[in-house]
Amino acid sequence: MSRDSTAKVLTVAFLLCLICSILVSAAAVGLNSRQEQNKIQEKRKNILQAAGLYEEGRPIEAQFEKIQPRLVDLQQDAFSRDFDPITFDSRAAARDPETRYRIPPEQDLAKIKSRSRYKVVYLVMNNDGDLQQLILPVHGKGLWSTMYGFIALADDLSTINGFAFYEHGETPGLGGEIDNPAWKKQWPGKKVYGPSGETRIDVLKGTVDRASANAVYQVDGLAGATLTARGVGNLLRYWMGEDGYKPFLEKLKEEGVKP
Repeated sequence: MSRDSTAKVLTVAFLLCLICSILVSAAAVGLNSRQEQNKIQEKRKNILQAAGLYEEGRPIEAQFEKIQPRLVDLQQDAFSRDFDPITFDSRAAARDPETRYRIPPEQDLAKIKSRSRYKVVYLVMNNDGDLQQLILPVHGKGLWSTMYGFIALADDLSTINGFAFYEHGETPGLGGEIDNPAWKKQWPGKKVYGPSGETRIDVLKGTVDRASANAVYQVDGLAGATLTARGVGNLLRYWMGEDGYKPFLEKLKEEGVKP
């Protein structure tokens, strides 16, 4: 066969493509586990930040040791052992007919249509085994995207210790200001529930009147991002309301955290 024959050229080209494909596939497989680990680490970092526990420069694994993941069955309003909270995927569960809960339209303030019956929550306990903080995952529609975040509650299960989003597609400089540290600093100390247990937390269209008796339940809106701010308020009212975590939180107040 001539060195410059068509068959020779095609054979070399085929072998080169095959080798490149193998190398690319091997790299993708090798990096996949690292990417998944990075996602886990980023999620843990956001949980720590929402709770005000993140320490820059310290290994996240060490910081996360004080946090206890627990699975909650929102149909039973109780902790559950039905799935492993470490590996449970609530997004996948929201698509699975066995674990999906379709939200009645009149109750769907967060505009998500359906959610998982189960959610993984995160407990911060003190040395005596008492609950210090409870960190809850929340999500709902903004202007352009579904916003995913964590809200951390103090041991009274009404006072907010921190609130932050870890994933969204809102417009930078407008709705994207939900990532602004100055806006996030408003949340600690705010109350979710009123004296009668009603869900009061809200994001205003304008600014909070600090002299108002309602100021403890209110956060400033986002300039030029009314719909994103409204989405934040709506998702909190849903998740902290009767169709979300509220019945579980009330039961937790009565019974406490059990091993």
